[in-house]
Order: sequence, then structure tokens, then C-alpha cells
Amino acid sequence: MSTERIAQLKKSYINTKPSICVERAIAFTNSHKKTEGEAMILRRAKAFKEVCKAVPVTIFDQELIVGTPGIYKRSGFICPEFSWQWVEKEMDDFQNRSQDAYLIGEEQKEILKNDIFPYWVGKSLEEAFLSRIPEETRKIAVDTGIVDNDSKWRSAVGEITPDYQDIIFVKGFGGIRAEAMEKLRKLEPLSAEALEKINFYQAIIESCDGIINLAKRYSKKALEMAEAEKDVKRKEELIRIHQVCKNIPENPPRSFYEAIQMVWFVQLGSILSENSLALNLGRFDQYMYPFYEKDLKDGKIKEEEAQELIEALWLKLSEWVWAISKNTAQYFAGYNSFQNLTVGGRKRDGSDATNTISYMALKASKNVKTHQPGLSVRIHPDSPQEFLIAVCDLIREGTGFPAVHNDRIGSQMLLAAGLSPEDARDWSNCGCVVPHFRKVGEWTSAVNINLAAALEYALNSGKSRITKEQMGLKEENHLGMNSFKDIKDHFYRQLSNLIKHGVISSVIAQQIHTEMVPRPFLSTLVDGCMDKGVDLSKGGAFYNIGPVLTGIGIADVANSLMAIKKLVYEDKKITLNQLNSALNNNWEDQEDLRKEALNCPKYGNDIDEVDQIAVEISDFYNKEIKKYKDYFGVPFNSAFMGISNYIPAGSVIGATPDGRRSGDPLTEGVSPHAGTDLTSPTAAMRSAAKINHDIHTGGTLLNVKLSPELLKTDKSLVNLASLIRAYFELGAFHVQFNVISVDTLRKAQENPEAYRDLLVRVAGYSTQFVNLSKEVQDAIIQRTTYANM
Repeated sequence: MSTERIAQLKKSYINTKPSICVERAIAFTNSHKKTEGEAMILRRAKAFKEVCKAVPVTIFDQELIVGTPGIYKRSGFICPEFSWQWVEKEMDDFQNRSQDAYLIGEEQKEILKNDIFPYWVGKSLEEAFLSRIPEETRKIAVDTGIVDNDSKWRSAVGEITPDYQDIIFVKGFGGIRAEAMEKLRKLEPLSAEALEKINFYQAIIESCDGIINLAKRYSKKALEMAEAEKDVKRKEELIRIHQVCKNIPENPPRSFYEAIQMVWFVQLGSILSENSLALNLGRFDQYMYPFYEKDLKDGKIKEEEAQELIEALWLKLSEWVWAISKNTAQYFAGYNSFQNLTVGGRKRDGSDATNTISYMALKASKNVKTHQPGLSVRIHPDSPQEFLIAVCDLIREGTGFPAVHNDRIGSQMLLAAGLSPEDARDWSNCGCVVPHFRKVGEWTSAVNINLAAALEYALNSGKSRITKEQMGLKEENHLGMNSFKDIKDHFYRQLSNLIKHGVISSVIAQQIHTEMVPRPFLSTLVDGCMDKGVDLSKGGAFYNIGPVLTGIGIADVANSLMAIKKLVYEDKKITLNQLNSALNNNWEDQEDLRKEALNCPKYGNDIDEVDQIAVEISDFYNKEIKKYKDYFGVPFNSAFMGISNYIPAGSVIGATPDGRRSGDPLTEGVSPHAGTDLTSPTAAMRSAAKINHDIHTGGTLLNVKLSPELLKTDKSLVNLASLIRAYFELGAFHVQFNVISVDTLRKAQENPEAYRDLLVRVAGYSTQFVNLSKEVQDAIIQRTTYANM
């Protein structure tokens, strides 16, 4: 840690269990009861303002950055306007959940049952979605693990990057409010369009009033505490907090300290407005560096003081908890909120953007070892070698940070999505691995599509091997598949059907969001909304990019198709009928056959024959998705990124032709299936690089697990840097590393209390290993650990 203060705050964060706070739900519900009949966007804005007025204001001991979304230091809260039914069903078992457990008191439960839920019956987003979704789609897409967009109808969207450079730091919320007032003065309610804009600008004003008032309450609280404080140093700190919160976020920040606190107030406002994931921090080093440079030059701050403030922000970002259903937690395991922060890369003019804050962000993640923010770096050919070595040094720590991205491919993805060259160069990471821009409106993680399900249905007449239900299209008897091409054709037909239902569920969810849950506070943060007078949920952003459909299990399908090609059609060792029988019996009494399947070429070993199957699948997936347009007429986008989705997706799939057993996890992103990449990390990376990453604008993800022994020397860091540069030269987009021994992970399983702060890379994010279910822990342990490069 940079200071003893940070060490103590970190200890408090680690030892505090997430608890459910109901204050937000109470305030939101009370406000909605008062605003019946008003335009929904105004009701949402007034409810947000009420929350900012009612949420408890607490400044914890030693804090420099202040603000919390609830009573507790690690508060999760319920948003009944999105979904309340899962809470009512699950809350008695919250603290016993195997994944993402929460503490909740009996008093809080009674308030929810008696005062909150009765009002929202028939009014939630979840209920509206389930009432509109066609039965055929519901069967495939509601809590099945086949097609999943649960997080888009049981919770809010999130997935924005606030525009600090052109809006927030330039205008402050007072300036944003004044701009809305000016536009409102020019409007009269003479048309439908004018009425919509009047409601929008009034909602913006209410939202600005809310966040400004919240900061004033913290300013007042800090002054009250300062007056009672006996310790001289702490008294001075509290007075400074009072002064900072008195100025921002109403006005533009005047110092590095004010800018840091303003970033957190924006996060806090976003959290309170819609409890959601992927509220990203964008290019932190670019918008924070001017404040640091000026304060340093003027003698107002020292490097160690700035470092402490950055680390304090890291801890605030880690404290808040995204409260989600049991099903959603399987896909986003580990209390993770996906607040991605990006450093490095290029400036808008194409020159290198690395600066002092870039290094300080790396140092902060190395020092505090918290699961937030999700630190990402952009690397291009002109990135300083010193910076890349610092990146590799952080990788060596074994926390899974940072995620490393190919700057050029990220820009190409956004150019393909319609951004200008300058804006495409200015990208940051969103959520897991999605290239994003602060003026973009997008659902970056709309639907998870289970690719292995499509293959299962192709081979099994459209039926699930586990439940025996008809889930896919009814197929002709598999004996009629006379060639490997027939197999692939049937697979693609089933995959197309799953994609279609993913689109249906997305478009319905988009429609309901526009009607029921406008986003006035977030609309203050994204360019375009103010000029258009249109809410973010209705396409108000400067750029609108289509929702992302994420494919799960591409390696499993490629390996399975390769096994079918070799064992059935080339070597003719078995018939398709015999293979299906073995799969239906989960390989029981077929160990010799399973061994044959396991010995077939596997993706991740730089074997062109099987790797090209993965390329073909990924290209088809992208082309099929691009046939569809979303609610606003924008084409959908593809991705092969990973959260913890590959585990629940695998749990509903029977045995597969590659030798995998029924219910075992699939694989995440474009990574090889765990334990099948037996050659080297170079081979695994070469396999992954063959995929056409630039067309998958929702991002692609590769996980690589290295032995700690491999990175012990300074020379080994240089070798890793060279490996990363070589991988990116092949056209790949992303790579991240787990540098940890299996022995350490097993010890953490056996004695979790001794490893409470052990971070691991799950998929597109890192979190505490002990906060993962045993199923997720085992999946991480099973990944190949490379002992050489």
C-alpha cells in the first residue's frame, strides 16, 4: 500500500461482508407513489432526486474520498422497478447462496415484503418482459442457460462511459443544468416532439439537482464532523472534504483532489440511478493528467499524495455491490461490477498517450489488489517499452490485472461500427473487453448464446440430452447426415435459430426499457442526449451501436466438430449413431472411445485444421447476427468475450463429441478449453489470433495461465512483453493472464480465511478467489498452467 491509511481501508473492505440496504428502494417507491400520472422520465428523475435526498450520508474513518450508496460500507440494494419477484423468492436464502451471498436483516425483509413489493406488483420491468416474450422464445431464453439476457430484464443496463473530457469536467452539473434550462425556455408544448423534449429537459434539471444536493449533504456532514474532531490532522482532512464537496460536482473541478472526488460522485450517482454493471471510468489517465500536471507544477500536490488519492478511489470502486439474482450471479460471479478503467493507447491525433497517471494507475492496482476497477491497458507499436514492462510487472503479481488490448484492433472495431477516425482512436474498454467510446449508447452485453447447445440440438433432433425436452428446431434423423458438411449445416441451422431468439428477446427488452425505465441521470453524462433532447434509452447518444450477442463455447464446438470429422467421416472408427449413444450415456462404459475423442486435434495448439473450424464458426456467427437490426434499426454485433457464463452454460449441456462430460463447464471467450491446450502459450495465442477479431466489435477474450516461476526474473518480463507484441502483430485483440500456482488455489479452497484478498482472473474480470463458488474455483484450477513460453 502507498500509505498506512490505504492499508487500513483495504483491511476494512476485505473484512466487510456485502449487505442489502433498502433505503434506495424506500425512497424510489415513495417518490413513485407521489408522481402517478406524470411522464415516466420525470418520475424516474424525481425518484433519483429523492434518493439523493434520503440516502444516509456517512463518512467512514480515515476516508479521503467520500460517498456510499447505502447504510453499509459494502451496500447492495434492491431496484423493485426493474425486478422484485426474484428478491421475494430468494431473500430468505441470500446469506446461504453458494455464489454472491448477501447479509440481510429481518427488518429489511419486512420492509420489502410489506412496504415495497406490494406497490410494484404488475409494474416491474421483469413482469412486462415476461408478459410480452413469445412462448417459443421464453422456452429457450428464460433461465435456461441456452439463450440468456436475464441481466437486461431483471436489472438495469449500465454499460456507459461518462464524458469527462467534453461534458462533466468542463461544465459541472450546474453547467449541465443551466444548459437544460436554456433549451427548455425555447420550447412550447405544441407538438409530440416538443412535449418529449420538455419532459426530457425537466428530467435533466431534476437529476442535476439530485447529485448536487447529495454532494452538499456530504459537505455539510464533513463540516459537522470537523467541528467535533479532536485530532488536528483529521480535522484538516474533514474541512478539506467539506470544501471539495461544496464545489463539485456542481462546478468543474479545480484540482486533482476535486477531480478524483467528482469521478466518484459520478459513479455514485450512476449506481443510485440504476443499480447496474459496466459503469466505466473511461480513459482515466487522459482526463486526470492535466489536473495532476497543473497541481504538481503549482506545488499543490505531491506524487505520493496523488497516489494515495488514486488508491482511495480504487477502494471506493471496490466497496459497492451489484445485487443480483441467483441466476444472474452464475453469469457474473464474484460481486463484480465491471467498472472498467483504461490507460495507455494513443491520443486522438494518433500519437502515444502514455503519461504519469498511466503508471500510477498500474501502481495503484499493484498496491491495493482490489477487484475494482477492472484495469485495462491499450498497447500499440509505439507504446513505450518501459510502460509495457510495467504492465508485465503487474501481471507478475498474479491478480489477473491488467487486461491487455491491441490498440489498433480496438480502433478498427469502432471504425467498422461507424465512428470517425479520431473518435475510434479515443476508445476505452467497457465491462469486460468491449471497445467503447464515451459518446456511444450501446448494450455491450445483451445476450449470451450457447454455441454448444446448437451442436447438441443438431445431433439430437433438436432435443436437450439432459432434460430430453425439444429445445431447438426439429431435425431429421441424424442417420441422414451423410457427410461432415451435413453436420455443419445442421449446426448452423440450429445456431441461427438461437441467434434469432436472442434478437427477439433483445428487441423486446429494448422496447420495454424505452417505455418503463428512462435514464435521465445517465443522459447527463453521454454526449448527444442534450442536443437531441432525447433520453439515452431512446437512442439519444451521439453514436448508437447495436447490442452485442456473446457466443459461449466456440472452442468446445470446434473440438467437437473436429472429433466428428475425424472419428466418423475420416477414420470411420465409429458411426454417428454410436457416437450419439455414447453421448446420451455420458461416455459411460466408453472410456476407449472417449480417449479417442480426447486425443483428436484440439483448438489452442496451433493446429490449422481445427483452428480453421473455429474461424469458420466465428465468421458465420458474425454474419448471421449482422442480418438483424435492433429496436432502433442498428445492426447487432458479435462477441466472444467471457464472464463466468461458460459455467452455467456448460451445466445444461450433455456430453459433447470432444470428450467433455455432461454438465462440465464450456470455455470462455476465444480461449482453448481448459486442459486441452497442451503445447505452449505461444501455440494457444497463435490459434486464437487466427480468428478475425476485428469484425467482432463486442470484443474477444483470451485467458492464459502462467506458472509464477515463469516470471521471476526481469528478463522474463521482457520475454512476456515480446510475446504480447507478437500476438498483437497477428491481429488479435485481447489477452489476460492468471499467474498463480494450482497449489496456492487449492490451499485457498481449503483455508479461505487465510486467502481473503487473493485475486484471480475469472474471465473478463478479476475478483477474490474465495468469493467464487467451488464450481467456478474448480474451473479456474483446471485451466492449463504453462511452465514455459
